[in-house]
Amino acid sequence: MTFSTLPTQATAPTVSNMTATRPALPAAFSSGGSGFSAAFQSVQADVATFIAQGGGASLSGPDTPLTADGAALRARLASQAIGGTEAGTAVDDGNGIDGDAQQRFLATIRPHAEAAAARLGVSPDIVAAHAALESGWGQRPLRNGTVDTNNLFGIKAGGSWQGDVAANLTTEYEHGAAVKKVEKFRSYPDQATAFRDYAELLASNPRYQKALNAGSDAHAFATGLARGGYATDPAYAQKLTQLAAKIARTEY
Repeated sequence: MTFSTLPTQATAPTVSNMTATRPALPAAFSSGGSGFSAAFQSVQADVATFIAQGGGASLSGPDTPLTADGAALRARLASQAIGGTEAGTAVDDGNGIDGDAQQRFLATIRPHAEAAAARLGVSPDIVAAHAALESGWGQRPLRNGTVDTNNLFGIKAGGSWQGDVAANLTTEYEHGAAVKKVEKFRSYPDQATAFRDYAELLASNPRYQKALNAGSDAHAFATGLARGGYATDPAYAQKLTQLAAKIARTEY
């Protein structure tokens, strides 16, 4: 997102637990010297393509075969992939998170999602999908030290924010390339407060007016958010639309 990152209250910086277990790289990468140079050159084009596609698209296929080293590097990068958003939190469509955990998350946030949805004029499953996407189904929360900030939508703490803040590592997309940064985010005492602030932000900010009153049209909502600058990830609208459709099919 594109809010100002100036905090109103100082808190100790923390790093969100977004990093998954990484597979080991081939020996050519870890040994250094000429072996490293040769291996690096063999996958340099793969890395460039990966970054150009936002880190989420497949590089394999009949026209873009990967070397063995390239496949290993792609696996490592994929394990670290986090979406660039206004909040910079992990974006997660559910891969790697079991169905029971997803359903528990949806059940927990359901009353809050329904209240926010009524304010925004959209269906609750769309709001639930947005929370799931930004928080990794609640599995990758923004934290202030060891304390959960309840910031399920990854909203940054701008200059007008009067509440608590927390510093977290985020990934933003700049000119198509993913860049890691430490940003300040809003911190809430509970989820209900977080959902109310989220609804107020979207309803009151002219940038997001085209996302309002979309009903069950997740694509219209997601596109409105993206065009308003909610996310820097070029694939954000597509990810949110697909996740909302998935949740709707489960009769959330």
